[in-house]
Amino acid sequence: MKAHAQPRASMRSPYDPQYDPLVAKSPGHGANYAPTYWVGTAGEPPEDDGPITGDVDADVVIVGSGFTGLATALFLAREHGIRATVLEANQAVWGCTSRNGGQGQNASGRLYRSQWIARWGKETALKLDAEIREGFDTFKSLVAEFPECEPQPGGHLYIAHREKKMAFLHNESKVMREVFGYNTRMLTPDEVRDEYVNDAESFGALHEPDGIGVHPLKLAFGYLRKARELGVKVHPASPVIGMETRNGVHYLKTPGGTVKARAVGFATGGYTSNGMHRSLDSKIMPILSNSLVTRPLTEQELAATNFKTTEVITDTRTLRFYYRKLPDNRVQIGSRSSITGADAPNPVHMAKLIDGLHRKFPALKGIQIDYSWWGWVDVSHDMMPRIVQPNADESVFYAVGYGGNGVSFSAHAGRRMAQRIAGKNLPAFELPIYNSELEYPNVFNLVRSRAFAPFRRFGQRFLYHWYYLRDETL
Repeated sequence: MKAHAQPRASMRSPYDPQYDPLVAKSPGHGANYAPTYWVGTAGEPPEDDGPITGDVDADVVIVGSGFTGLATALFLAREHGIRATVLEANQAVWGCTSRNGGQGQNASGRLYRSQWIARWGKETALKLDAEIREGFDTFKSLVAEFPECEPQPGGHLYIAHREKKMAFLHNESKVMREVFGYNTRMLTPDEVRDEYVNDAESFGALHEPDGIGVHPLKLAFGYLRKARELGVKVHPASPVIGMETRNGVHYLKTPGGTVKARAVGFATGGYTSNGMHRSLDSKIMPILSNSLVTRPLTEQELAATNFKTTEVITDTRTLRFYYRKLPDNRVQIGSRSSITGADAPNPVHMAKLIDGLHRKFPALKGIQIDYSWWGWVDVSHDMMPRIVQPNADESVFYAVGYGGNGVSFSAHAGRRMAQRIAGKNLPAFELPIYNSELEYPNVFNLVRSRAFAPFRRFGQRFLYHWYYLRDETL
């Protein structure tokens, strides 16, 4: 098909702030970007190949043009000589990739390394750690390839927001040092405030050596440019509205035509619609996260907050805050949001995030907020990602479930999904994140069933109340 320029803004449909993947059948059709800091500062998007405008034959189709989808297409072309066709419902890099906090960490999913040992045993945990480390190296290599993404290396600061959380951090630091060989160190409250940042809620911290902050949209635009240079086709405004498989060939219906492919890789993250493919139905719990960016800090504010570090930072709340100082001296901070898309624009949720900013940094009380937005995070029901081929007899694959750690691990997940699509069989594929499917919802981790899916948000409301009590009062 002939390449087309990026659709003009006037041709795009409006951004829907109430979009909800558990309600909507599709994330949209050509919708505009969310009003994020990243969109506001990334410059013009690279050219793409325009919407699908007729029936198309493709070797491999990737559904979703975020970090995972573009990384998969990039590695397919670069390492396997396969030129994929990427289908995107809205604009290129529209979903979580353009809405996150830009924090790259040596992690994936929501479980700590001590929890890996408890779940799978030490031997498997060590192999999984080696895989996640390799994944962080994959991410670092791409960051180095696209320096326009404004990398801020240095590590990760894990701040105890209450004194009793220091025991938890001491244990994790010990496990990371003694079992996995990381050069972690514990910091006193004075060391945090004097050497890193004057977070008023800090009771000390765990410092991990691996962590990089990036401008996620500039990084993804780099993926997009390079992939297209290698022959990848990227089609925005082309939502998959139906899919069927006949005689081993997949037919993906879009509003502009049907795309026929021998293999399909789903990379739709928190924007995965039920009904897209049976292997993904009710397998991901989308969770909303709010984010904001302040105006640039003055010299006086920089002195008052003592923001010496540009490292990525999280705190020890279950509903954690994630924050950092950006290259232009703004502060970005994010945390939990609404439970439903319909309630997402309610100002009470952003007010809670602003209150969190003020509690951590009293000197910033009343500071102008230049950007605010929210987006969906893909959380799996067992808190770990999957990069799998769910049915060995069907050439369908997916890579989802990062639980908020997708900025970095998505690069390696894309590489691994590309290897699977290309027919490679590697020892790493024996690890739990590669050899088992995403799980259905569960009750107390005892019974798992799709029948629980309609009731997940009732459970989420209860858990949010419980997490708040545990994080702030108990």
